[in-house]
Amino acid sequence: MPTNLKVFIGWDSREDIAYQVAKHSILKHNPNIEVYPLKLYELREKGIYSREDDKKGSTEFTISRFLVPFLSGYKGHSLFMDCDMICLDDLEFVLEFQDAAINPVACVQHDYSPKSKMKMDGQMQHIYPRKNWSSVMLFNNSKCKNLTPDIVNTETPMYLHRMLWADEKIGSLPVKFNFLAGYYDFDEEQPVLIHYTDGGPWFKEYKDCPHGDLWKNEVKEMLDL
Repeated sequence: MPTNLKVFIGWDSREDIAYQVAKHSILKHNPNIEVYPLKLYELREKGIYSREDDKKGSTEFTISRFLVPFLSGYKGHSLFMDCDMICLDDLEFVLEFQDAAINPVACVQHDYSPKSKMKMDGQMQHIYPRKNWSSVMLFNNSKCKNLTPDIVNTETPMYLHRMLWADEKIGSLPVKFNFLAGYYDFDEEQPVLIHYTDGGPWFKEYKDCPHGDLWKNEVKEMLDL
């Protein structure tokens, strides 16, 4: 039976393996969850996404993630997540948090500074308010009708990523739903989603990143090695 949660994973042509592993880890814990890749070229072909490529964006889904409520028909709840993650538990219990019911969007409200001055793709790391809040977002789709394709295609990245469209009605999720590898204590916060935000082990330069062994084990399970 389908669940009450749809999951959209940002897909990047440079990180297809990351998407495949993230999807596998989700379905392992709940095979009934609907998981969709958010592919920019498909959204362009359908005429939904028309922005010029963002040269400052670190992924192909930097902006298109805000189309999730529209793609969900503005019904039910949908979770967006970056592809550089793995799931360690059933994601559906994120719906048990009251903030998911009363706000347009809920997320882990990080307050941190990146350790590296460079992103994994070699671009300069920028520090800005609400950094990494939008890497996992639980949308209450019926309350996000202002996130139309027109708004997503024309508004500034700051307006979208700082969630100014939510009019400060931003719910809070526990750290476990966006556990930044290398920034939080694994023993104190048992993660549901581990986020390899500084770089994951599918990149040679980050093969020994914190908790990378969990990702590598997931690959072995997926490939049945």
